[in-house]
Amino acid sequence: MTVKPPGLQRFAAVAAAAALVVITLKVGAWWVTGSVGLLSDAVESLANLAGAVVAYLMLVLADRPPDEEHAYGHSKAEYFASGFEGGLIVFAALGIAWVAVTRLLEPRPLELVGAGLIAAGVATAINFWVARALLAAGRTHGSITLESTGQHLMTDVWTSAGVIVGVGAAALTGWRWLDPLIALAVAAHIMVTGARLVRRSALGLLDTSLDEDELEHVRRVLAGYEARGIQFHAVRSRRAGRRAFVSMHVLVPGEWTVQRGHDLAEEVEEAIEERIAGCTAFTHLEPVEDPASLKDQRIRPPG
Repeated sequence: MTVKPPGLQRFAAVAAAAALVVITLKVGAWWVTGSVGLLSDAVESLANLAGAVVAYLMLVLADRPPDEEHAYGHSKAEYFASGFEGGLIVFAALGIAWVAVTRLLEPRPLELVGAGLIAAGVATAINFWVARALLAAGRTHGSITLESTGQHLMTDVWTSAGVIVGVGAAALTGWRWLDPLIALAVAAHIMVTGARLVRRSALGLLDTSLDEDELEHVRRVLAGYEARGIQFHAVRSRRAGRRAFVSMHVLVPGEWTVQRGHDLAEEVEEAIEERIAGCTAFTHLEPVEDPASLKDQRIRPPG
């Protein structure tokens, strides 16, 4: 039975509210210091805000129940949110790199570094708290949207920490080139994070199978029935956001009554659904003695 965790949208709403506060602090830090490193940090936070807003909208859509046009629900909407956020991260990285190269060619002195770093430090602490909450909620409820938003924020935390250290070092040493160099390093780091999010979202839209731990649960369930002489084939799975789907053919003796075979199929489905959160299992009964039962083990190609 598929279980829908209530109120995941509130996590995205908290992330959006926190992003507004963080953007204000980071823009203020850049404004008073003139640091391109702090500017790069602020730009990434703009991507955080946009990502949180899209995450909220997609979580609302993903929670809609199945209907006639979407019999399997709307869970894949979560992949659009994570893919969008990954794209924003990549775009932000390109912008940061452009500004950093410009500043490398035309270095400028930093001003009011102490005040700017304090503001950036407070913003980083807020992001750290929100990121941990989102990552925990994402893992608990199997939400790729919350998990990707949390990963984005945690990336922001580490890059912010690097920027703070780098800007402080540039101010102490007088090496003006150090500030834009750190911004370039930040751009490279978040580019990798964005590319990973886009890849993961694409795999989700392509009906990727369940992960190995979940597939092991399925194998263990089926092994118990196989020990009783029941056979299975065409075992397939796919992940769609917080939902999981497992299907298989169950081969039973042809002499069984329809009721007995149906009861066994229901038992197998319930056993799998109990072990995998948000899972719906489908079974198809076939007589084990009929050779034709083994002819449909693969998905037929289109056309």
